[in-house]
Amino acid sequence: MTDETNGFKPSLRLIDATMIVAGSMIGSGIFIVSTDIVRNVGSAGWLIVVWVITGLMTVMAAVSYGEMSGMFPKAGGQYIFLKEAFNPLAGFLYGWSSFTVIQTATIAAVGVAFSRFTAYLVPEVGENIFLFSLGNFHISAAQVLAIAMIVFLTYTNTKGINGGKIIQTTFTTVKLLSLFGLIILGFLLVKHSFWNENWQTGLQAVQLEKVNGQFIKSGNWFPIGGAVLIGAIAASMVGSLFSSDAWNNVTFIAAEIKNPKRNIGLSLFLGTFIVSVIYITTNLMYLNALPLHEIAFPGGDRVAVAASNAIFGSAGAKVIAVMIMVSTFGCNNGLILAGARVYYTMARDGLFFRKAGTLNKNAVPQWALWAQALVACILCLSGGYNDLLDMIAFVVVIFYVLTIIGIFVLRKTKPNIERPYKAFAYPFLPALYIIMGLVFCVFLVLFKPLYTLWGLGIVLAGIPVYYITVHNRSKTKK
Repeated sequence: MTDETNGFKPSLRLIDATMIVAGSMIGSGIFIVSTDIVRNVGSAGWLIVVWVITGLMTVMAAVSYGEMSGMFPKAGGQYIFLKEAFNPLAGFLYGWSSFTVIQTATIAAVGVAFSRFTAYLVPEVGENIFLFSLGNFHISAAQVLAIAMIVFLTYTNTKGINGGKIIQTTFTTVKLLSLFGLIILGFLLVKHSFWNENWQTGLQAVQLEKVNGQFIKSGNWFPIGGAVLIGAIAASMVGSLFSSDAWNNVTFIAAEIKNPKRNIGLSLFLGTFIVSVIYITTNLMYLNALPLHEIAFPGGDRVAVAASNAIFGSAGAKVIAVMIMVSTFGCNNGLILAGARVYYTMARDGLFFRKAGTLNKNAVPQWALWAQALVACILCLSGGYNDLLDMIAFVVVIFYVLTIIGIFVLRKTKPNIERPYKAFAYPFLPALYIIMGLVFCVFLVLFKPLYTLWGLGIVLAGIPVYYITVHNRSKTKK
């Protein structure tokens, strides 16, 4: 083990930090989730409005986090912010939720998305290829490939921050250029533009008929407004927020960033702004390349594949498959690299497994990396992580709101602490995000209560775990 007084090595530049923000955000969501948005709100105008609201919320939260990251440029990020603003319990509940749902389930979901699209090129690794079966429990080739990907990236990151940095910067650059290329070609190469046809729907909000909570492809469309429309927007934003999440991962590795007081806040703004612009323009490209009904119901619910087929013909599916493989591989590298730093810091505070609080000879938390990988691999095998997306969106936004409330708290409780970067347009933008986040969570509970309440239950289950941990720690000290 390294000498703990040396700790992490600050070796990441601004460009590296920005690539971690952007690369962790862009996974498979932008290639898929617009279908569900159109089914919920039913028009070109509202599709773009949902993505604009998501982009605004993401950038607002990111620039607000810049203040916290400048005040506490330490490994652990959001865990540290909540602990400093409120108390150790608040920080622990975030770390607990990250380990049980937020980070690990996201890693699992992105891993299986990688496998699903690899199967376009190599059918032998598809979800319908079962390698082991016991009753109703099956292990598919896709799940094994997802696990292999997680294990490989975890192993790579145990070898030091530089290996993870190279993977992140390379893959993020490739997927940013690929997405820009797809957007441009989506306007230049399609044989027929549906732009004018789609925009005739304007802001006429309609929702597709549901049976037992499922949209019916041949069902009728019903006009919606008022609270129902707000609920539909909240339901739509489960996918768009999930696609835009993980930007905060850069705060977890603050101790490894050069000049963190400046570069973390700047990387948060640059990364979230770039990705938000890409997401909005990608959806504008969808509206040009495909009729609205085909965005709502593309083959296999893969809107990007349908758009790519319109651009490249029969080779479209393979083009998108390669793009998503690159995108998800880079995304998971960022998630794996950053997430373990939260558990490391918790362990140093005596709130996680003691071994997670040690660094290996390469100055990275190897034990925490493998613990995170183990949980993510189990979630890959569960096959039920898709149902966790509502939980993830709800829990993530709750903690974002709490953290931004923490800015107001710290302005009162620690007014004299150095703030090299202050939240942009304080108190207006932070307050606006808090309001928007709470509205989103309330309507998500009303319209999707099952999984959101399960998500809240997972968070609250951390409370007795925290007190048991503190009690055991105090007994050990005695």
